[in-house]
Amino acid sequence: MVRSALKPARFAVIGHRGKGMNALASPDRRMREIKENSVLSFNEAGRFPVDFVEFDVQVTKDDCPIIFHDNFILTEENGQMSEKRVTELNLEEFLSYGPQKERGKVGKPLLRKTKDGRVLNWNVESDDPFCTLQEAFERVDSHLGFNIELKFDDNLVYQEEELAHILLVILEVVFKYAKERPIIFSSFQPDAALVMRRLQNTYPVFFLTNGGTEIYGDARRNSLDEAIKHCLTNGLQGIVSEVKAVFRNPSAIPRIKESNLALLTYGQLNNVPEAVYIQHLMGINGVIVDLVQEITEAVSEFINPETEAAEADGDKPNSKPNFSQRELSFLLRLIPELVQ
Repeated sequence: MVRSALKPARFAVIGHRGKGMNALASPDRRMREIKENSVLSFNEAGRFPVDFVEFDVQVTKDDCPIIFHDNFILTEENGQMSEKRVTELNLEEFLSYGPQKERGKVGKPLLRKTKDGRVLNWNVESDDPFCTLQEAFERVDSHLGFNIELKFDDNLVYQEEELAHILLVILEVVFKYAKERPIIFSSFQPDAALVMRRLQNTYPVFFLTNGGTEIYGDARRNSLDEAIKHCLTNGLQGIVSEVKAVFRNPSAIPRIKESNLALLTYGQLNNVPEAVYIQHLMGINGVIVDLVQEITEAVSEFINPETEAAEADGDKPNSKPNFSQRELSFLLRLIPELVQ
């Protein structure tokens, strides 16, 4: 029987790549505070009331599950930029990039390509070495759930046999080290999600989707309706959608609920407390966020019964929006227009 990862009636906050992704070109220093997808970032997120940390898992050439987001890793060698596909590196090569665990050892300098094609030094305020999935299980606070994104390249075609091999390598580590830790698997790769569902019946598998905010060759990725269909056809347990897709199509939420699927969201709007509050009112199960401290504080304000009781007694002014049903209905009609 599949374990239930999300607590009923609890609005979940999930740290994106730990305590937030690194947006190196962002003027917001919080987006460069801690190295994303690192043990340090996961444990820093765990200092706040988050339910899970989300991170990206790929498998090296020598079959080791590692935590890294991008398809390619960049460095500078002899004055030239070098770019290698992460899954074509063995573990030792992968770990030779960036800060090293061994004192006195210097790793290869890390660069990163931005969405607009610029290449920047991957500089953060608090750096940390790369880690494997096993290390994350061993070194991250055991109360913290793991939302493991099964990462595949959108530009490659994968055969089912290849997907099964990669996923079995990941599962071997999960089954050995997860113990009682809550786990959710998720993937944008539709076949990876269904193969993971077939390979095990212990942990829930969610389908990640842009929900039509970007269009792909695979129709299963292009709308919330397709995501619902993919989940129901293949016995998946939930959907993780770009939040804009949900705001543009709020009528999908009752259909997802009626289908007995969980619904989480991700995206930059999830760093805006008001947008998170609206999702709580809409019945969404949880949000993946970069600004972990700010959003967990906001969520505790609008969900914590003690806070609500204190506000009712007049102890402090109400810090959350207070919508009537009519105002909420108006907002839900207005939001799709605002996020076009």
